[in-house]
Amino acid sequence: MRRLVALALLLSACGGQSGEYAQQSQIPPEAIQSGYTFLQPETQALQDDDFANPGFLWVDKGETLFNQIPETGAPACASCHAADNRPLSGVAAHYPVMDEETGKLMNIEARINACRERHQDLAPLDHESDALLGLTAYVASLARGVPISVNIDGPARNYYEAGKDYFFLRKGQFNLACSQCHNDNWGKKLRGDTISQGHGNAFPAYRMEWQTFGSLHRRLRDCDSGIRAEPLDYGSATYMAVELYLAKRAEGLAMESPGVRR
Repeated sequence: MRRLVALALLLSACGGQSGEYAQQSQIPPEAIQSGYTFLQPETQALQDDDFANPGFLWVDKGETLFNQIPETGAPACASCHAADNRPLSGVAAHYPVMDEETGKLMNIEARINACRERHQDLAPLDHESDALLGLTAYVASLARGVPISVNIDGPARNYYEAGKDYFFLRKGQFNLACSQCHNDNWGKKLRGDTISQGHGNAFPAYRMEWQTFGSLHRRLRDCDSGIRAEPLDYGSATYMAVELYLAKRAEGLAMESPGVRR
């Protein structure tokens, strides 16, 4: 019931535009703020403390897996990504990227699974598994503090435009678009929370509502469920496109993963 009340308030706060697409308002570059800005001080302090931040449990697990030789005897991730050979420091700040072999857009999770299949002869890891979340968290943590900067030229442009379309598209039983909350009403109160600008720079992140760690795609699925739209599959081309659009929209913000969110 409380969730339904919150959604009713959200509808009231974000309504007012008509048509299939919401008005395509944008946040001026000088006004872009991380979701961290809208957190309670206690939550900010939890993210800032590397010993208390629960997301580091997944970072530590990912670092172990990264350096571990699989039971099959395949090379460890670290054997290819050493400090002087394909280092991963800062790389996550520039994802998603186009994969030259498949011609598809890949985020960090997809790249990890592609590397497992191509270079380690291992099966892909399940979405939201501790292993995939851990490896993603470890790679993302190597980019903490690095400004987001993604390439949307060439084939990536179509994904970027598709992601933008989805962000502005009204959908679900509540007929809401992402932009109505995160462009038009950020900074306003929704029950006890402050609506953020909807950036993904802290993900994968520990979310209080989940009481666990999760990916950006899980957060997108939650948002779609919240407006009574059908959530898409993890790793879907549409969510990949949205991830690219959000990264470009947040360009210049520092990577924060493992973040802590409400």
